[in-house]
Amino acid sequence: MFSLRRKPAPVPSPEDCLPGRETPLPTADTHYVNGRPIKPPFPDNMETIILGMGCFWGAERFFWQLDGVYVTAAGYSGGTTPNPTYEETCTSMTGHTEAVLVVYDPEKVGLEAIFKVFWENHDPTQWMGQGNDVGSQYRTAIYTTTDEQLEAAKRSLGQYQSRLSDSGFGEITTEIAPAGEFYYAEEYHQQYLAKNPAGYCNHGFCQVSYS
Repeated sequence: MFSLRRKPAPVPSPEDCLPGRETPLPTADTHYVNGRPIKPPFPDNMETIILGMGCFWGAERFFWQLDGVYVTAAGYSGGTTPNPTYEETCTSMTGHTEAVLVVYDPEKVGLEAIFKVFWENHDPTQWMGQGNDVGSQYRTAIYTTTDEQLEAAKRSLGQYQSRLSDSGFGEITTEIAPAGEFYYAEEYHQQYLAKNPAGYCNHGFCQVSYS
């Protein structure tokens, strides 16, 4: 039988995105799990990176559990609409992907460990979606805040692509770019799986060892 499932649309052009709003959405000030502030200023020795792996509920948990990560937050990044709501983002007309802000201590956790969690806990070969979650708001992405992160992300992609290819998987579709604005998601999304452990949906991640 022929599949009638349509290929998801690409990221919309800025002129086609929803207008959004000037005022940030109300959200939590502190992390539900560790009690640390989720908004800057962060301690001077911390670095930040923004990662998109599909639904931010599951993605965020992977990183707040990683030793050396100071704090995490769920939000929207990579697009155009200022201060988008969840409902707006779900239309695929904000340009944003659901993303996780990861604030980490580079003396305690390196980029290799962070990228290992990233690559091994979603399918980076799926275009504009993860599992049944389809649309540009679920695309895979790495948004960097330093030149070192950008170069490390590109190297890591090349290394992981080699492993994927050797295992018979397709091309990585992950967007890698310098970070733009990160817009915090509504309070109920923050650390969602710590508040609602039964809310996790396993999308059938690509299980290929990065080590």
